[in-house]
Amino acid sequence: MKGKIAFEEHVAIEETLGNTRAFASDSGKWDEFARQILDLGAERLEHMDRAGIEYAIQSINAPGVQAILDTGEAIAAAKKGNDKLAEAAARHPDRFGAFATLPMQDPDAAAGELTRCVKEMGFKGAMVNGFTQKDVPDSAIYYDIPEYRDFWATVRDLNVPFYLHPRMQIPSRAQNYDAHPWLMSAPWGFAVETATHSLRLCGSGLFEDYPDLKIVIGHLGEFIPHALWRLDARMRFSRRGYRGKRPLGEYFLKNFVVTTSGFFHDPAMRNTLEVMGADKVLFSADYPFEQMQDAADWFDSSAVMSDEERVRVGRTNAIELFDLDLD
Repeated sequence: MKGKIAFEEHVAIEETLGNTRAFASDSGKWDEFARQILDLGAERLEHMDRAGIEYAIQSINAPGVQAILDTGEAIAAAKKGNDKLAEAAARHPDRFGAFATLPMQDPDAAAGELTRCVKEMGFKGAMVNGFTQKDVPDSAIYYDIPEYRDFWATVRDLNVPFYLHPRMQIPSRAQNYDAHPWLMSAPWGFAVETATHSLRLCGSGLFEDYPDLKIVIGHLGEFIPHALWRLDARMRFSRRGYRGKRPLGEYFLKNFVVTTSGFFHDPAMRNTLEVMGADKVLFSADYPFEQMQDAADWFDSSAVMSDEERVRVGRTNAIELFDLDLD
């Protein structure tokens, strides 16, 4: 399928490049990976052309700014990263868009940076890489807490999606992975961490305060669509601390959309489509952690979508979600 739109596609700046080494060095292809994630030009566009991807929204890699302990440094790095993305989008406006990276260490600064990116540079939303560390390495700040309500008001007022991207839990909070570090990242821990954060948002009353927020998560919903029935069924017996006024599943199905990033598997896709509906599932690749061609080869030949659904998931849903001016 030609004309696909992708939007979990990652870029690094020098301040965030080293954080990716743990995910790429084991493959023995660090030099290639580093070149690809730093590139915002010919090589990336060539991959897009071969994979039939017309337009891609770029974002700064995980954990990125969220792992910078000093608030001032985080604010500066976010601005630097966003300026780099804006420059690339200006060079290739028909091929690249951008998500704002945000210094969530300071909710007011994050709201201000998102406003700058959207209003002054035409960014399509934000991508934040999970919880934020601040001041001390052992910290982990999640965005369901009251201190972030004014930030979420800004997201609502700007009417842009917020992509909650995975990051690896810090070792001091990950005793269940002791002696099994392979579990902490992409094979398992990414989904657990992002799903937990997403469910915290659902259970915090956030979507009562701001019912029109649009949250995006990748990897076919980080296992939540597959577990949604049981979540609601068992919460009849476990509602302590739950601040939502409606069942959790209602918030998830209304306020979340999911992407195919890094999860190219027909049975999982079939279940996700059945639970979410084709209007809440969107194509993405997860480049360069995944290859665009692998994502496209699977998507274009998947037997679980009709041709009409393939166009909706691969293109028109994204045009509607991000209000894209594409023919």
